[in-house]
Amino acid sequence: DVQLQASGGGLVQAGGSLRLSCAASGDTLDDYGIAWFRQAPGKEREGISCIYTSANSGTYYADSVKGRFTISRDDAKNTVSLQVDSLQPEDTAVYYCAADRYRRNSDDVADYTYWGQGTQVTVSS
Repeated sequence: DVQLQASGGGLVQAGGSLRLSCAASGDTLDDYGIAWFRQAPGKEREGISCIYTSANSGTYYADSVKGRFTISRDDAKNTVSLQVDSLQPEDTAVYYCAADRYRRNSDDVADYTYWGQGTQVTVSS
């Protein structure tokens, strides 16, 4: 089984940037679709970005982050990153990465088997 470790969160001012990372162990991510979700207090977990397998690497972005967030794979490091730019207070949430073998760009929580522990992103106004 693959284990995921999310990192890179922090406290930033509005307009700032962070780079979130999802590092994998136990298996290579080549054949996994990877997604980033976020969950704000009192809200449901929201799928915001996905990337397909190494052979395809098609991507998906939710409308709420399109143009500001960029997902990418680094197969040599067995890592998927999410560059988050132009952050706004409404982006404040715990960000999670998730993986499922051959999962193609789904934003449904139920479609992912493996989850990282989450990293907190807080954006001040």
